[in-house]
Amino acid sequence: MLCHEFRPGRAVAGLTMLGLAGGYAADAAGAWEVPWTFFLPVFLGGLWLAATVTWAAYMLRRRREARKASAENTEAPASTSGSHAIR
Repeated sequence: MLCHEFRPGRAVAGLTMLGLAGGYAADAAGAWEVPWTFFLPVFLGGLWLAATVTWAAYMLRRRREARKASAENTEAPASTSGSHAIR
């Protein structure tokens, strides 16, 4: 059983930030020489990708819930006697 729902946009944003941190660490250690302007498009592209993935997951979740709700409304009502009293 899952404790919470999976949020793929946050996973993409986290992986982007880990990649940036690794790039900065490699640059600081001297293992990789790259201009600082390289990191700005990677950062903005990662945020854009995370937003797109979040939007797509939201739309899929919303569609799935709507389909589930319409399937639940096809059954007979709980009480056919016309009384709304709970017994």
